[in-house]
Amino acid sequence: MPIQVAIVENEAVFAEALQTVLNDTGGVISCQHFFSKPEIALKNLPELKPDVVLMDIDLGEGHINGIECIIRLKPLLPNALFMVLTVYEDHQKVFDALSSGALGYVLKSAKPERIIEAVQELYEGGAPMSPSIARKVANSFNAPAPKPTPESELLTVREKEVIELISKGKLEKEVAAELFISLKTVKAHIANIYAKLQVHTRVEALNRYFGR
Repeated sequence: MPIQVAIVENEAVFAEALQTVLNDTGGVISCQHFFSKPEIALKNLPELKPDVVLMDIDLGEGHINGIECIIRLKPLLPNALFMVLTVYEDHQKVFDALSSGALGYVLKSAKPERIIEAVQELYEGGAPMSPSIARKVANSFNAPAPKPTPESELLTVREKEVIELISKGKLEKEVAAELFISLKTVKAHIANIYAKLQVHTRVEALNRYFGR
């Protein structure tokens, strides 16, 4: 069975060219769907259940960005693998994308064969990244650990434990298992965190909590 890939990309010319490249792999990859608007992707992808979703970050003015789209899709597509394919390579967007649940981050400037390799690598359990992105991630391990802001004192001890685990890329079910609490309780803590920090997404909560 070929790797089933879907694309979320607002630039139709790029998306169509990428779709052609992916389908020209001798049956290794099949890409039958691309979506130019995130709202349409959110509606249709849960039924299509692709193996891999290639997501741009900038999805057009007036629409949610690709990072927020990944956050919303993750609970609906628990088995899908997400890879960001974008022109952006600044540290904050890389951090936000990986925090949202993306397992790969490749620049659009990559050669077609590299994008094909990245899809296969992701599907086989890897975390493909463009060299410049990999360096940023490696350098982040040598940087001082982020310190919680004064706003973090609004949170209870348990809520702090939850957001600290989320900052390490843990899924809600993994947080529940590590803290020996139910998934429902984790969701309740996250809702409380959002309310106290006055945010609406995971990325915003992490940025507010760590003062990024």
